[in-house]
Amino acid sequence: SSCAAFLRAELSRVWEAPPAVLFRQLLAGSGWQRRWARSGYEANPGRFQLTAGRFYGDAARDKGLQTSENAKFCAISSRFKPFSNKGKADHSAYCESFFSSDLDQKNLSGDSHYYIMFGPDICGSETKKVHFKCLKIVLAFFKTQVDRYTHLYTLILRPDQTYKVNIDNEMVASGKLEDDLEFLPLRKINDPTVRKPIDWDDQMQIDDPNDIKPEGWDEPEYVMDTSAGKSEDWDDAVNGEWHYPMNISLSWREWKPRQIDNPNYRGVWPHPQTDNPNYSPDFSIYSYENISIIGLGI
Repeated sequence: SSCAAFLRAELSRVWEAPPAVLFRQLLAGSGWQRRWARSGYEANPGRFQLTAGRFYGDAARDKGLQTSENAKFCAISSRFKPFSNKGKADHSAYCESFFSSDLDQKNLSGDSHYYIMFGPDICGSETKKVHFKCLKIVLAFFKTQVDRYTHLYTLILRPDQTYKVNIDNEMVASGKLEDDLEFLPLRKINDPTVRKPIDWDDQMQIDDPNDIKPEGWDEPEYVMDTSAGKSEDWDDAVNGEWHYPMNISLSWREWKPRQIDNPNYRGVWPHPQTDNPNYSPDFSIYSYENISIIGLGI
């Protein structure tokens, strides 16, 4: 399969008006190669090229980074002034991963430790989704639109530990990090001291007691192959007494009574919940320290 990526990136931190833009790349000319470090993790990595693509409004102003070779690992990253998003809302746009300042950019790979991964993943005819992961914890995959138009992908993380994902400024997902990602143990768990009542019937369907096996149905599953003969080198003293081999009968069919709705079905038993003793709140799961590198790996 072939994969292609087209990257423009912007990261802003909002805690007052107007917002502070922490990273923005308007790619033009050859200077972009000095600002972006190409990973040499693979022996023969793919390359990015600066292009406006096939469709654009302005050939000079609408340029971005695009993978130039199919079926090759491509990774590139750019460093900016370190910051923390603690107590502030973060807006990230387009397609990227965020790393701490200690990342080895020359060896950026799929195994590199990242803080956040966000953006579209379009590869071949099957993969068409938007990633949102924090510390390799997968939040969700959202279907993305594939057409000839440019689309804007935006992730917003807030200090109240909520998130929002926009595509073309239209919200496609939102929620609470604690609820939607497995950062923390569950607040509530099944009460281990409570057991389902013995008389609770949660089987939706049962065998029809009026459905009787037809006469003559009992064909044996295996039949003796009387056409087989004992081989000349068979020694009963060594190999044991020889018997005709058994083959699966071509006319055998397993019989099962038809299923009907269970008149005593009571539904799924609601296991009572109790506080999880291993749970403790963490009000900092949205925040990261020393955010300093933005990267793209395909």
